[in-house]
Amino acid sequence: MTDLFAGTAPYYAKYRPDHGDQAIEHLARTFGPDGTVLDLGCGPGTVAIPLAPAVREVLAVDPDEEMLETGRGLAAEVRNIRWLRGDSTRLRELPAFGHIVMGRSFHWMDRRAVLADLDELLPPGGAVALLGPGREPQEEPWEPTMRRVREEFDANTFTATGSFQVSGEHPHDVLVTTPFSDLESAMYEHRLTYDVDAVIGLQLSYSYSSPARLGDRLEPFKEAARKALHDLDPSGTWEHTEVTEVLIARRPTG
Repeated sequence: MTDLFAGTAPYYAKYRPDHGDQAIEHLARTFGPDGTVLDLGCGPGTVAIPLAPAVREVLAVDPDEEMLETGRGLAAEVRNIRWLRGDSTRLRELPAFGHIVMGRSFHWMDRRAVLADLDELLPPGGAVALLGPGREPQEEPWEPTMRRVREEFDANTFTATGSFQVSGEHPHDVLVTTPFSDLESAMYEHRLTYDVDAVIGLQLSYSYSSPARLGDRLEPFKEAARKALHDLDPSGTWEHTEVTEVLIARRPTG
């Protein structure tokens, strides 16, 4: 799956919503200033960059070199991030780390296999932190319209063995069956405004409607999306409340 997000990096960096200051502050409290944190599936640094000032070091790991290069550019002045190419099947090849955070990457992985590896690699007290939308995510106001456009262009989802797409299991349900069954959850909200370009850019940040997948259909896709969004709301502006769950999983003590 190393090319799953081919061509998406600039759109991901510009148009994917961040997790909000409160979520990052929660991670900072969890890891502490001496923490060395693996950000697995880091993308262009959505978590790694804002987290770095609060910890000792971030190992920002992603299989897509374009994502890493985009992150390096965005974090040119940040000295405590190491950008490394790798994926969830090669954790033992990475430098040692004390904690791990995964954002929108965890749902693509063979999650139980990853957690079994982490049980061997994380030191006592090491935390597994997941960032995501929670059990009942609120659909964006444009999503039904964009779903129809994606279907028109046969932009379907990929699946990974053991992933959320295959199993339908929420991360909570996976974690409680693993060594990291001591769970702590908190929800944070922040409201964002999107225009037409932002909504289209968001589509191009997804694996299933990436520029690489669309190929020579990219411009027709953008035109169709722009027309559909105008038909949906000629004002071309939407507000959406992003909800981020910070899920911290540890090994039970005592």
